[in-house]
Amino acid sequence: MRSRLLLLLASSPLALAGCSVGPDYVKPTTAISPAYKEQPAQAPGIGSAADGTLWKPARPSDPTIATNWWEAFGDPELSSLEEQVGAANQDLKAAEARYREARALIGYARADEFPTIGVGGDGASLKNSADAPYSPSRNLRATGDLALTTDLSYEVDLWGRIHREVTAATANAQASAADLAAARLSLQAELALDYFNLRSDDALQRLLDDTVTSYAESLQLAQVRLDRGAAPASDVAQAKSQLDTAQVQDTDIGVERAQFEHAIAVLIGKPPASFTLAPAPLKEAPPTIPVGVPSDLLQRRPDIAAAERRAAQANEQIGIAVSAYYPSLSLSGFAGAEGTSPANWFDWPSLLWAVGTSVSETIFDGGRRDAKTDAARADYDVAIANYRQTTLTAFRQVEDNLAALRILDRETRQQDEAVGSAKTNLDLFTARYLGGRDSYLQVTTAQTSYLQNQRNAVEIERRRMKASVRLVKALGGGWDGDLSVEPDQAHKRSVFTQTTAGQEVSGH
Repeated sequence: MRSRLLLLLASSPLALAGCSVGPDYVKPTTAISPAYKEQPAQAPGIGSAADGTLWKPARPSDPTIATNWWEAFGDPELSSLEEQVGAANQDLKAAEARYREARALIGYARADEFPTIGVGGDGASLKNSADAPYSPSRNLRATGDLALTTDLSYEVDLWGRIHREVTAATANAQASAADLAAARLSLQAELALDYFNLRSDDALQRLLDDTVTSYAESLQLAQVRLDRGAAPASDVAQAKSQLDTAQVQDTDIGVERAQFEHAIAVLIGKPPASFTLAPAPLKEAPPTIPVGVPSDLLQRRPDIAAAERRAAQANEQIGIAVSAYYPSLSLSGFAGAEGTSPANWFDWPSLLWAVGTSVSETIFDGGRRDAKTDAARADYDVAIANYRQTTLTAFRQVEDNLAALRILDRETRQQDEAVGSAKTNLDLFTARYLGGRDSYLQVTTAQTSYLQNQRNAVEIERRRMKASVRLVKALGGGWDGDLSVEPDQAHKRSVFTQTTAGQEVSGH
């Protein structure tokens, strides 16, 4: 017994001194420009806002910057709707449940760091047969058999497999936390896009309502001139055709608006039949947005964080696969008591125990370990490629929307001039028509041009608001980099910090 206990004690430090086989993880590098091609200073309406506003110059990793980013648009209705996304959206609830599942799997993996202990007991009454060969008479009476046992088993983490499984589970949970943040941001942005589309349709609806009223007045004017013999019947026909066309356009806007209203209802977890937004034309201007530098995206974007964490998880899987080449060491113990009755159950002679170790090593597996290791390395390469592609896509999205805002700002000024010119042209031809110097065809042509330019102005404003929302999303919104994953200490916060420095993975 003494020698076995000494063997157990001598083997225990191996659990602490075991080495880790496989590659160390180093965060992957990716191509990063020192600044965006579309510099904020070149884009009117983009950059650092004045002190006191929601948007202010700060590091994108600062968790206090624009958490409720939609408030920058200054629309109370939008803010009210955004607050309902997190509480009611079913897609977000599913993402949150996946995150809780990933956190629970950390505890499952971490359980292998501790021994497994079990207890058992049984009791029976035994009587030998009197007809059994060589059965002495003293064994003919019934006897009791009571046993209580405890067993212990523990795998020594010699090669770091268990540690890597815990690390891989943690990285997976961190990726799931980033997925949850990305899902929340995506839904918030989708709601804002649908909202501004709806409000743009409201603006267009008001424009067409006013146009229908104006065209009805023009038709009445043409009819009066016809009745007085000052205009031909063709003028009335043209005015009636113009009015009918505007009425069709006015009615058709309702189809798109209803679809956006239904989409908003689903995003906030309500049946479309029970949700209504009163018309309110879009009138807000795009807010000022702090852009920062490209390297900030590696901290700001939850999808980039998720991709990096999955690369870390894939790296741990390589180490787990490599550890299969090495022998495994397990410790086991057994102790208990067995007696014929409660009176002698716990007497010293009734005690029993066993302790020992076992070592196993696979000699031949037909290439199974080689194949699993190769697959793990290939999966790591996939994760690295996905990470780099995600960062490149993020940079493109920011550049796209910076360019859109810069160009649309210029286009807005041009379109305002075009609307003014079209109005002047309409007034001129209307006056010439009333003076009998031009036909009504010139008036209808000018009306069509004026309406089209007004519609273009509404559409450009719609595109500006949507580009602003997409820029906020491309910059990571108000995500604070939180990747808390502790399964038994959920109150603790773990802020994930991404770096741009890195080298190729190396083994040891």
